[in-house]
Amino acid sequence: MFKRKADTVLRVQEPAQLMDFLIAKMGGMARSSVKQLLGQRRVKVGAAIQTRHDYELKPGDVVTVSSGRGNTQLTHPKLKIVYEDDDLIVVNKQPGLLTVATTPGSSETTVMSILRAYVKKQNARANIYVVHRLDRETSGLLVFARSEELQHYMRTYWRELVTERTYIALAEGVLEPREGKITTWLTEDKRNAVVYSSPVDDGGDIAITNYKVLRTSADLSYSLVELHLETGRTNQIRVHLASKGCPVVGDRKYGHGNESSPLHAKVLEFIHPVTEKKVRFESPVPKEFNRVLL
Repeated sequence: MFKRKADTVLRVQEPAQLMDFLIAKMGGMARSSVKQLLGQRRVKVGAAIQTRHDYELKPGDVVTVSSGRGNTQLTHPKLKIVYEDDDLIVVNKQPGLLTVATTPGSSETTVMSILRAYVKKQNARANIYVVHRLDRETSGLLVFARSEELQHYMRTYWRELVTERTYIALAEGVLEPREGKITTWLTEDKRNAVVYSSPVDDGGDIAITNYKVLRTSADLSYSLVELHLETGRTNQIRVHLASKGCPVVGDRKYGHGNESSPLHAKVLEFIHPVTEKKVRFESPVPKEFNRVLL
């Protein structure tokens, strides 16, 4: 009977780049061979797959080199995996892609359907579970759990787990003052799927957004705004910007447009529910945002 070869487990004693560390520890392996291992997603640092050859290792890190043929790679023009371990998958999505289907049995391609197909190629019994969502036209970072139990835990303690959520919006006009905090109470009318904002407590859910204008167009028609969420209410950013008279450009529901609304989930930082360590992810702002400001 053939016996499966054990994975190679290496402990980091001093700071080093992943490429140099593997060359030194894997019996003088050639750089091209190490790149192949990384490309095949056969290297983990801790529980997370690592593909960057210049990844900076720290003393105490554990590097595992899989003896198998590696894991399935996700290749999709609108979705990229930025982090993956045995518990979670963090992705960067492009605009135009729904997080999950809006109607049961829908055949529309969504982030969920793409990831489900991806994990089932690795293990036919595997599944994926959504933790939070982004609107169809919002790009940026999303987290999915690999078990229903973990999904339930993260949804229940989401506010406690998340330590930073930063968005970038392209807004009409310029907010005044150019840096500040918006606090209102939001109430969702589920009949027409619209959220209403009140400056006083009217029984709705309190919503708090800190904002800063980063750049403006020469004629002050548009501004690039950075937003840090203290709460995560439905349509919070779009409603808050509209309440300041500066709706997201093209916003059909709360603004003056009939186009897609340029919003981007740039930074997501949270406490990993299993390792209990803080993890932080950042996605570059789409180039289209800056083109409007030229």
